Amino acid sequence: MEASGTRGERELVEALRRGDESAFARVVQENSGRMGLAARRILRHPDDANDAVQEAFLQAFRAIGRFEGDSKLSTWLHRITVNTCLLRLRHARRRPEAALGETFPGVDEPVGHSAGAAAGDGPGDVLERMERDEIAQVVREAIERLPDNLRVVLTLRDLEGRPTAETAKVLGIRSEAAKMRLHRARQALRMLLEPELLDRVA
Repeated sequence: MEASGTRGERELVEALRRGDESAFARVVQENSGRMGLAARRILRHPDDANDAVQEAFLQAFRAIGRFEGDSKLSTWLHRITVNTCLLRLRHARRRPEAALGETFPGVDEPVGHSAGAAAGDGPGDVLERMERDEIAQVVREAIERLPDNLRVVLTLRDLEGRPTAETAKVLGIRSEAAKMRLHRARQALRMLLEPELLDRVA
């Protein structure tokens, strides 16, 4: 028996293919938030992210006839959004990968663990929550300082929790290359975070 969710999505896709304006509006309303968040994580600049989301919706609606339903519609839209953002990054070429070794000396050396900071959930007091929020802000700012190619793979794999195979597919690289790039991204992030976090406990 077909699940109601699957049937509902199939009917929504069919309505999109017929050019139903209410279906278009529903898709935009239900997905623009997640797509916008993904775009901002990759492009950093809100205006660029908003433009990328609009472009992604246009591409998706034009290509809806080729949507085969082998994944959820939201997953398909996310992939189009990421690809749109990556294309914009390639055109911008803000920070080439060749400069990585100069920016993060020793980034290719093996490390035992990736950087990160977390506090346990629970009631906690106000000071503890403030500290946790401040550390999260430090981590976000450090991620934004990474070169584009490292920031994107870290965003997809660690922040959004995408499987390595899907991350590699979105980036157009092999899984092994995605793993290596992620390893380098985590190393670079650790190098950025260590002095920041050490200063806080000094």
